[in-house]
Amino acid sequence: MAATGVALKPNQLPIGEVARRTGLSVSAIRFYEERGLVTAGRNRGGQRRFARSDIRRLSFILIAQNMGFSLQRIASALSGLPTHRAPSKAEWAKMAEGFRGDLEDRIATLSRFRDRLDTCIGCGCLSLDDCGLYNTDDKAGRTGSGPRYVIGTVNDPQRGN
Repeated sequence: MAATGVALKPNQLPIGEVARRTGLSVSAIRFYEERGLVTAGRNRGGQRRFARSDIRRLSFILIAQNMGFSLQRIASALSGLPTHRAPSKAEWAKMAEGFRGDLEDRIATLSRFRDRLDTCIGCGCLSLDDCGLYNTDDKAGRTGSGPRYVIGTVNDPQRGN
């Protein structure tokens, strides 16, 4: 029984419990609800009640945001999942597959950034000895702006690609 005397369904949790389980603040959960990323039911007293499966949904949102994904991209990924019940394994896998390509791209960029951080990144500054060797006469700069070797838009002569 809840403090109000209303019996909760076994798969429904009050917002405070969802906050405790996810590490999110109550206000963050309300924010995500306002944006349509999660849907709460209401008990007879009008208090929010969340499905247990919303813990996974909110945890995904938290992780994706921490990885730099926009709320718009996260909402797009979650839009194919049901809001009235827990997604099946197949439904979650389909959503994950659609998100996987974005993750692979980010991992590749992060790996290039990690590997090139202390050498030439193709920005055209020519401030390191390596830059003059691998980006002679700022070849990378003629193809556009920014760190061309890290974001992967110019072949990296150091790597032979």
